[in-house]
Amino acid sequence: QATGTDQVVGLGLVAVSLIIFTYYTAWVILLPFIDSQHVIHKYFLPRAYAVAIPLAAGLLLLLFVGLFITYVMLKSERVTKKAQ
Repeated sequence: QATGTDQVVGLGLVAVSLIIFTYYTAWVILLPFIDSQHVIHKYFLPRAYAVAIPLAAGLLLLLFVGLFITYVMLKSERVTKKAQ
C-alpha cells in the first residue's frame, strides 16, 4: 500500500509529465499552423530545439542507463571474486 508521501510524489510526477507533454505537443503540432507574428510564439522556443532537446535528453538517458549497468556488472564481478 502506497503511503501519502508516495501518492503525492506520484501525482506530482504525473502532473509534470502531463504539462511537458501538452507543451511539447502544442509546440510541435499546433504552432506551425499559427501565424509567426502571433503573440503565442513568444512562449515557445525556436523550432530547432524541438529536436535538439529530446535528442539530448535521450542521449543522457542512454548514458545513465549504460553507467548504471556498468556499475552493477562491475560490482557483481567483485562480489563473485571475493566469494571464490
